[in-house]
Amino acid sequence: MNILVCIDDTDNIESRGTGELASLLAQALEKNGWGKTEPVTRHQLFVHPDIAYTSHNSAMCFAADIVPGHLASFTGFAKEFLARESAEGSDPGLCIVTIDALAGRDDLIAFGRRAKQQVLTKQEAYGLAQRLGIHLSEHGGTGLGIIGALAGSGLRMTGSDGRFRGKFYVDTATGIVDVAELKRQTGVAVVKSIGGPVLHEAEKVQLGDKVKAVLLEGRSTLLVTPNTMDAARAPWQTCTKQQLKVY
Repeated sequence: MNILVCIDDTDNIESRGTGELASLLAQALEKNGWGKTEPVTRHQLFVHPDIAYTSHNSAMCFAADIVPGHLASFTGFAKEFLARESAEGSDPGLCIVTIDALAGRDDLIAFGRRAKQQVLTKQEAYGLAQRLGIHLSEHGGTGLGIIGALAGSGLRMTGSDGRFRGKFYVDTATGIVDVAELKRQTGVAVVKSIGGPVLHEAEKVQLGDKVKAVLLEGRSTLLVTPNTMDAARAPWQTCTKQQLKVY
């Protein structure tokens, strides 16, 4: 059974980030033999004075293939985990979407896209979750994190939103690798130029300070841009953090 698990607003400025808690939840799911997980993605939401957030207003989400009989056990664990591990002053929310049973996929995606552009309310979030049969719960503070948790689930469901948590460390003496080696070391499915073609296996890429993947068309994708510094040795370079902010 395929599910999405998304959490939001679990941290404060001094605590572990929400991304770390999402990764710990994914690890617990596998450690307990409840199923298999996919990597965590970060989904950027609307930044506005009326929205309380720690630093960036982003939700963290992962997909999992869970044994149906273990869904209740995992849900109970996740609720207790957030109540226990979320930081003081946070407003944690948990969303668990059973994809196979979801009838209103487009409505969930639309909510996620709205959350990138508008201030939404808890009432809207709870109303949609109830109508679509989605688990949505709050675990401290005002519980406003349920909005981001529901929105992040919708954005992950698009298959083309979010940056994967963490960065890659590529073993290279020169800082330049071909696409085949880059894929082998990072495990990404695709190396692609922004707004352009998928790169061939032999094409050379110069690595920047942070090599990160995004979720694009349902696959982990490493985005590159034309190399403006050393095009003779490598026609492409990995994107900067600023360039990836739109994902």
